[in-house]
Amino acid sequence: MAAGSSNYWEDLRKQARQLENELDLKLVSFSKLCTSYSHSGPRDGRRDSSDTTPLLNGSSQDHMFETMAVEIEQLLTKLTGVNDKMAEYSSTAGMTSVNAALMHTLQRHRDILQDYTHEFHKTKANFQAIREREDLLGSVRKDIESYKTGSGVNNRRTELFLKEHEHLRSSDRLIEETISIAMATKENMTSQRGFLKSIQSRMNTLANRFPAVNNLIQRINLRKRRDSLILGAVIGICTILLLLYAFH
Repeated sequence: MAAGSSNYWEDLRKQARQLENELDLKLVSFSKLCTSYSHSGPRDGRRDSSDTTPLLNGSSQDHMFETMAVEIEQLLTKLTGVNDKMAEYSSTAGMTSVNAALMHTLQRHRDILQDYTHEFHKTKANFQAIREREDLLGSVRKDIESYKTGSGVNNRRTELFLKEHEHLRSSDRLIEETISIAMATKENMTSQRGFLKSIQSRMNTLANRFPAVNNLIQRINLRKRRDSLILGAVIGICTILLLLYAFH
């Protein structure tokens, strides 16, 4: 029974070491994939002639990344299961000294599993960050290319906008000049109105003074007319008397 238990423990340890070796190789390849992805350049496949052509383009690397991530997660799950079985076995062992040795071995395998899990998540996060950065750079490059392609049209539009802006500024200047002329005309008309009011007031003053003179002149004219009538009547009477005297 003890021999069978020992063989079971050794089988678990063998499985754990095998999974750890596979995980170590997978994680190294996974890290290299992340590093090569960061130097592979734009993801649209366009590279300068001076650059080194990458072994894999962006889409192939993305597919390989997903495949390797799934494989590593499966290996971590299997190794976790083996460690759980080793923990169950160590808890049922009879001898205290043997139990302590098993716990020490189990703890070492658990530490290795924890290190591999941490390294996997760290590398995966770095890979995703690099991929997002490359996606962003690719989008910026496309925007730049689109801007360069439409630069002629944009320049023409800019020129038209500048001309329209200059026309608006000229119109504003003309409007300001017209307003200035109108304000000056208004000031002149206001001053002329004040001058005319002063003349009108003087005329009214003189008109108020002239009625007495007019009355005097009218009286003199009436007296002259009366005197003329009296003189004409006297001359007429004298003439009639002379004629009567001459014919008699």
